[in-house]
Amino acid sequence: MSERRKIRVAVVFGGRSAEHAVSCASAGLVLGAIDRERYDVVPIGIARDGRWVLTSGDPARLALGSAELPSVDAVATPGVSVTPRTGPGAGALVITGPAEVPPGFGEVDVVLPLLHGTYGEDGTLQGLLEMTGIPYAGAGVLASAAGMDKEYMKILFAARGLPVGPYVVVRDRDWGPDAPDAERKRVLDEIAELGWPVFVKPARGGSSIGTSRVTGPAGLDAAIDEARRHDLKVLVEAAIEGAEVECAVLEGIDGGPPEASLPGQVIIDPHSAFYDFEAKDLGAQTTMVIPAPIPGEAAERIRRFACAAFDAISCEGLARVDFFHTPAGQILVNEINTMPGMTPASGFPMMWAASGLPLPRLIDRIITSALRKPGRR
Repeated sequence: MSERRKIRVAVVFGGRSAEHAVSCASAGLVLGAIDRERYDVVPIGIARDGRWVLTSGDPARLALGSAELPSVDAVATPGVSVTPRTGPGAGALVITGPAEVPPGFGEVDVVLPLLHGTYGEDGTLQGLLEMTGIPYAGAGVLASAAGMDKEYMKILFAARGLPVGPYVVVRDRDWGPDAPDAERKRVLDEIAELGWPVFVKPARGGSSIGTSRVTGPAGLDAAIDEARRHDLKVLVEAAIEGAEVECAVLEGIDGGPPEASLPGQVIIDPHSAFYDFEAKDLGAQTTMVIPAPIPGEAAERIRRFACAAFDAISCEGLARVDFFHTPAGQILVNEINTMPGMTPASGFPMMWAASGLPLPRLIDRIITSALRKPGRR
């Protein structure tokens, strides 16, 4: 990279998934905290329809609020579009628009893809960036895809000996309009064996969007249909009694093993039925206690399990691993998020801040890790 300018970082956010607003809020926090003395920032938004645009990158206009959720279109620079360049001469974002766009502005050194959900966190964007030849932060194609699909995530965790809770997978062939009655009955019988209540969620979703808590058979059909609006593959999980504990993970320095933060316990807004989207990102009384008020030995096991989960899917860069800690002291791995939320209410930056790594240094470490490996293949 040129020594005559600062490291140029393309902060990419928004996207086509249901988590568009959460991604915008993550970008708002990062754009407000990144060290501008060290980094030259290019804020790139992906609109809900898939258009790549240059944005103002104004953190104040990307904050989550109950009245109006943030969006890329609201901060887009009129008439300026962005296209990732692949093939010969790759390694740049082509920015076209008014003459005031500085020449060479698209020659970025690294991409920070703050996208959540499908078309961003599931390996699709990572594959595109591989073809451009631009280094990017976070998980690669395989880890992103495995981390997004909760079925295969749990299969990989179990294969590595990590404890996971009981669940049932409902596929389109089991529940779609052409599904035989016998298949639907088989699925219903398997779900009943989980006991009640259960949580029904899209297999490849996030931020609890499309997720329902079901207390008995009467509400199951509607919950599965709601989850299927977001993904034709659905996961039904047994409800686990216990504390919801999260742990943040970073890729090790200079090829070392991954490092885990202090775990934090989620205290859900009492007005919320469960830890859904409103409770996670809009709940006024949802908080996190760091360190989690659990026995020290359990906290250390959670940290070990978090690093093991990170390695189980070959993750890179960063992740957040979610757990249950039961009253009997059992620890179960719930899921891993390969691009965790970075909003003011998100546990990932809070846990690292409590562990001695404030947000500007956290961002710097994530970017530095990405720059160490310009070619992943």
